[in-house]
Amino acid sequence: MCGIAGIYGRGASSGPSDFQATLDLMTDSLQHRGPDSRGTWADWEAGVGLGHRRLAIRDLSPTGRQPMVSSCGRYVIVYNGEVYSHLEMTRELAGHGRVPRGTSDSEVVLEGCAQWGVQATLGRMIGMFAFALFDRQERIIYLVRDRLGIKPLYWGLVGGRLIFGSELKALRQARDWQPRLDRHALASFMRHNYIPAPHTIYQDVHKLEPGCLLAMGPDMTPRLSRYWDCRSMAAGGAAAGGEGGEGELLAQLDGLLSDAVRRRMVSDVPLGALLSGGIDSSLVTCLMAEQCGRAISTFSIGFRESAYNEAPYARKIAERLGTVHTELYVEPSHALDLVWGLAHCYDEPFADSSQIPTIMVCELTKQHVTVVQSGDGGDELFAGYPRYATVLTACGRARKVPRFARRLFARGVGCLAPSTWDALAALVPGNRLPENFGIKLHKLAIGLSDRELMGLYRQILSHWHEPDQTVLGAHEHKGVLWDEALYHEIPHLLDCMQFLDTVTYLPDDILTKVDRASMRVALEVRVPLLDHRVVEMAWGLPRDMKMRGNETKWALRQLLYRRLPREMVERPKMGFGVPIDQWLRGPLRAWAQELLDPGRLRAQGLFNPEPINERWQAHQAGANWAYPLWNVLMAQAWLEANPEVIL
Repeated sequence: MCGIAGIYGRGASSGPSDFQATLDLMTDSLQHRGPDSRGTWADWEAGVGLGHRRLAIRDLSPTGRQPMVSSCGRYVIVYNGEVYSHLEMTRELAGHGRVPRGTSDSEVVLEGCAQWGVQATLGRMIGMFAFALFDRQERIIYLVRDRLGIKPLYWGLVGGRLIFGSELKALRQARDWQPRLDRHALASFMRHNYIPAPHTIYQDVHKLEPGCLLAMGPDMTPRLSRYWDCRSMAAGGAAAGGEGGEGELLAQLDGLLSDAVRRRMVSDVPLGALLSGGIDSSLVTCLMAEQCGRAISTFSIGFRESAYNEAPYARKIAERLGTVHTELYVEPSHALDLVWGLAHCYDEPFADSSQIPTIMVCELTKQHVTVVQSGDGGDELFAGYPRYATVLTACGRARKVPRFARRLFARGVGCLAPSTWDALAALVPGNRLPENFGIKLHKLAIGLSDRELMGLYRQILSHWHEPDQTVLGAHEHKGVLWDEALYHEIPHLLDCMQFLDTVTYLPDDILTKVDRASMRVALEVRVPLLDHRVVEMAWGLPRDMKMRGNETKWALRQLLYRRLPREMVERPKMGFGVPIDQWLRGPLRAWAQELLDPGRLRAQGLFNPEPINERWQAHQAGANWAYPLWNVLMAQAWLEANPEVIL
């Protein structure tokens, strides 16, 4: 895995030396992603510069170094990722007389683009990647991101030129860029715990969306196209419902997952697995153990708080499979040590609190191996999130009630604050209502009043329900979650929720979290469940092979039952959460109190301090507002670490 950066267009550069100096700064800002070597390539006349920081995984020799020029001399590439179909592509290229000089998959991609063109090469690629390719003859630069968004790529037009990089910190090195905050993007962040693509925290800077290609020529007009469309694929697959009997489909899925794992075991450096003890990581670990001639290394994180601790489950599975297992227990002091560096790690406000244990498990793992496989993607593809069942049940009942009655219910619920509903719930004898009853009741009421009922799902995903009232002068960017046409293209509610998570939460939260945490310590994380062939097959499976009754991930469970005793698999889903609610009343309280001070917020002029202070006081009194507050804290910590940002 690596870091890439580059410039296209001279802009206001005073000359070749200034141009090269900017390229060097951009490249070196990504040293953590590629500590093994660096390289730059520049053509001042063409106005293009490409930079690369290398984490050597395949072909550790000099033939794997980048930037890399094609054998015909026409194309130059900087590449971040892994292509697991490189052997098939190498054989095909050899038939055309293009024999790679080394064994790097980057060279295979480069020669493929020279032989077949960019689009045709992408169709042959299985893997995770983000790359920039410059056509020296046509003077066109191409920026490409993989189908699911496993690897990141940012771009912007600044000072009359294109700048791009694997992380925003590379773009910030451009000398003529003034970092201006996008308040509308910040409002979107307050609803979620991430900024949805294609937006970033900065004005005029974008995330290249998954499955997309940007092409730009001398006219400096960016032309965006989608070479792999998850939306049409999801709509078509969901409508088809799968072909073949249940046993046959399970056998096909088993074979495809085994192949996806096998391809991701090719490495010239030590390799292991992240093992949480859940369905997804356990299945990936089992498949690795089946195909490895030695004991594999596994790594887990644990918590002293039993409600969050999956480590004992992971340990049992590791013992069963005979892995070399290493675990680390997270203490509150670890969180305090890490919070100061989160803003630098994630480059823009990012508030998935599991970022803390993710960073820690990556630090632990890097001490032993350089490459690991993980089970990310299983929840989205195989309907693993408990919220799916919650929404399906609620909407099934709500459809029996006229909309005007649902709206009256919502207004009635909204007359009382969540804390008041919590107090009333406490008066009920033998109360079995869920924790944070008031918050959940408000979400339910707002969502059920929505005409299409997908509003309920949007509310469940929301940390702040009215972010425009929390961020001053903001109008939230509204993307695919508000696209009513989607509900006609993918009419079944379960399919629709899975699709939305696959194109928003998965790339912008889960994969972002893992990429930054792992590359912070130069660790490569491979995700076999997100092999696009697995994704396409998952969408073609009958719905009840994903969720059968209340049983989630039905198909994955059947494959795991073949390899582990059922009692080791059957347990409530825990997720990768942290006790952030307790920490904000304990070891993180002083830090949070300072960042959330109403006077500080008022002087800053960015946030409305009243609702934030109200939730902070309620949280200290025992209510759980940890997630909304963590959003504000991560935004404030980021602003404190970047005082030069223009608000």
